[in-house]
Amino acid sequence: MRTLSLVLCASAIAGIAGDAHADGFTLESASFGSNATLATKYVYNQGDCKGGNVSPELHWIDAPEGTQSFAVTLYDPDARGGSGWWHWLVFDIDAKTTSLEPGAGSGMGSTTPPGSISGTNSFGDLGYSGPCPPRGDEPHRYVFTVYALRTEKLGLPQGADPDTIKQALEANTLLSASLQARYGR
Repeated sequence: MRTLSLVLCASAIAGIAGDAHADGFTLESASFGSNATLATKYVYNQGDCKGGNVSPELHWIDAPEGTQSFAVTLYDPDARGGSGWWHWLVFDIDAKTTSLEPGAGSGMGSTTPPGSISGTNSFGDLGYSGPCPPRGDEPHRYVFTVYALRTEKLGLPQGADPDTIKQALEANTLLSASLQARYGR
């Protein structure tokens, strides 16, 4: 299982080299630029993390031919001594969708794309849980990835765990594009 995690994470991180393009498939955000520091409104709001916990706007272009649906994830590869932390996993996003509005990660909120399904993140929450690295750590990298999938539905339930979602993504991804941000406290 650890090998699968590392392979998928390495794929996601490889996609952030350069300017987040993969054969024209590109992920961008009006909320932050590549390698920019995330604003407090995107930070987790539990315990000693005091942010707005709002997922940022994301949009993508030039999905590959044959795309049946999309998935979006947010992953921190710097957490837990390098084993990583999943902050957001949403899938079964309709193939006609090309963006997520701010707050779309609320799990089942009004801006969540109709028919999409949210997984349980590493905090144990459904939907988006923003950055909350330990105080004093170097700023962590936060990798947002959009996956163009060859299937309309992954066949997973609401609240599926990250390992199950990662396996389904690995088996069904045509192409992915990533955008990296940073956050530290």
